[in-house]
Amino acid sequence: MALNLDHASQPARPQAQRRTSLVGLSKHELRTALASELGLDEREAKMRGSQLWNWIYHHGVTDFDRMSNIQKGVRQKLADTFLLDRPEIVSEQISVDGTRKWLFRYRDPKNPLLPPVEIETVYIPESDRGTLCVSSQVGCTLTCSFCHTGTQTLVRNLTAGEILGQVLMARERLGDFPGGVRPDDGGLVPAPRGSGGSEGDNRAITNVVMMGMGEPLYNYDNVKNALLIASAEDGISLSKRRITLSTSGVVPYIEPTGREIGVMLAISLHAVRDDLRDMLVPINKKYPLKDLMAAIRAYPGLSNARRVTFEYVMLRDINDSDADARELVRLLSGIPAKINLIPFNPWPGTNYDCSSSARIEKFADIVNRAGYASPVRTPRGRDIFAACGQLKSETERLKKKDREALTSA
Repeated sequence: MALNLDHASQPARPQAQRRTSLVGLSKHELRTALASELGLDEREAKMRGSQLWNWIYHHGVTDFDRMSNIQKGVRQKLADTFLLDRPEIVSEQISVDGTRKWLFRYRDPKNPLLPPVEIETVYIPESDRGTLCVSSQVGCTLTCSFCHTGTQTLVRNLTAGEILGQVLMARERLGDFPGGVRPDDGGLVPAPRGSGGSEGDNRAITNVVMMGMGEPLYNYDNVKNALLIASAEDGISLSKRRITLSTSGVVPYIEPTGREIGVMLAISLHAVRDDLRDMLVPINKKYPLKDLMAAIRAYPGLSNARRVTFEYVMLRDINDSDADARELVRLLSGIPAKINLIPFNPWPGTNYDCSSSARIEKFADIVNRAGYASPVRTPRGRDIFAACGQLKSETERLKKKDREALTSA
């Protein structure tokens, strides 16, 4: 089922985009913005910053007039100076299995003359959790040969506010903010009480995975800032144990991810030999398996309680042999790990086929007998192209000279 929501979200006015957005600012940046733009002293900036933080992230407010504990005159100054912007919802699709996919549209935060860009975000409900799959870039640079997103060239990085905007819009649509209303269209399986944040609430979104469009570690600073805000206890309050960042192997940023962000780590592995991984995941040519595995073994906080997840897409007659399974076991020896075996999700124009069920079961059996949990991920949202590796917006890359011309206008 697809819902066109263009009428529900008005495109941002170009002139309004010149105001500073408060969404995505750290607490320090928020206080600094209030001091510099409104001339508040340090004490008042700190107080107003705490009020705004609570309204933006705990209550999900997008209208300064709703901030009832702030004087009316101050609310007007805030509205004249700042934005609480969210992405425009272009469309919402609901799969027969309850998976939801949103197409979100953004205007460039620095130059409203640039054409808008679009990204996809997916919500996957299960009996014990609700997982939001978030994008970090418009397009991707990695060109992984089995991934639909990889066929779209990189347009630009998303800002921290744009990354958080996906979480905020999904929480609004699913009724996760105080006073929110759950959708009644049959697409939501509410999470059981106690599986959400520290308050033991009844959240629809209990987990966030950076597994959407783009390579998160090629947009490290914005992803870091967004996830630190999402995990702050006095805001959205997602446990870092319930946030997973997936990378194809940007080795220099793996250690900082653990030390500075502290979330769970997932690796898009997909091959156990450099020659094959060079073809499937071309970043391997820059950061081969030896370097990647060394970085994983040194990941801060790695333990049996904080295992690394290895993602392995099953491609018929490519990477699914018994020998591949045994080499996978050898490669991961000594690493606290879980291995997600992902049946390949076909997309138009692909040259790959999914491994047979029997072959996947045999592969999983070899890995299981070696002591590794290796669940076979059930494909979700295939009918709306929301499954793993299928995300792809229709945003076109603007020619560099045209973008520079608009930027200098």
